[in-house]
Amino acid sequence: MNPVVGLDVAKGESQVQAFLDKKKPYKTSFKVPHTLEGLGTLSEFLKEIEDLIGIRPPIVLESTGHYHTPVVQYFEERGYLLIIVNPLVSYRAKSSSLRKVKTDIIDARHLCELYYKEELEPYKKRGIQLLNLRNLTRQHQS
Repeated sequence: MNPVVGLDVAKGESQVQAFLDKKKPYKTSFKVPHTLEGLGTLSEFLKEIEDLIGIRPPIVLESTGHYHTPVVQYFEERGYLLIIVNPLVSYRAKSSSLRKVKTDIIDARHLCELYYKEELEPYKKRGIQLLNLRNLTRQHQS
């Protein structure tokens, strides 16, 4: 078994879809708000998968500017493997599908499928100095 959880991150909430293995979705998709309570619910769901399979599932999500930041911080502190996908890579994978449907549920599912198709790189935490430099250059540019 090779479990994975896909998160379609939006402003203030995420759509969640889990797979236990390739082409084996686990339960139905659901939404969680980006609050401590909502992320705690998602954490319990991940623990349920871990207890069932015996492996801690990685979390795959798209980079969404700053909307994904609270989710990344929450699960990074708890030791989860995070895979943040470039939206262009995700879009290219979705556009290869025959159906051109755009919903959060389908997007979360596509992220899980992308995990099984592509060799995705795990997220690397950026140091505070790098983040400060990024903000400084953006301010300077504007």
